[in-house]
Amino acid sequence: MPRKPESDTSTSPVADFEASLDSLEQLVEKMEHGDMSLEDSLAAYERGVGLYRRCQQALEEAELRVRLLTDPQQPDSATPFPAPGDDA
Repeated sequence: MPRKPESDTSTSPVADFEASLDSLEQLVEKMEHGDMSLEDSLAAYERGVGLYRRCQQALEEAELRVRLLTDPQQPDSATPFPAPGDDA
């Protein structure tokens, strides 16, 4: 599936993440009240999935930046951060 072009390339990944996360949290709070019609709920869910994906992409870009800063010659040699609750 082709990717959609970025609508605004002037925002930083961090700012985009913060804005997307804030919008997602507001959307979830609105949905939790249960006052939306089925059609509105479906539209909100679809928007939420898009916001989630934007957050995930921003986090992946941030991880790549950290890897490049850790070892610019071999960014793939950096190991991922452990997941929360992971005892490893």
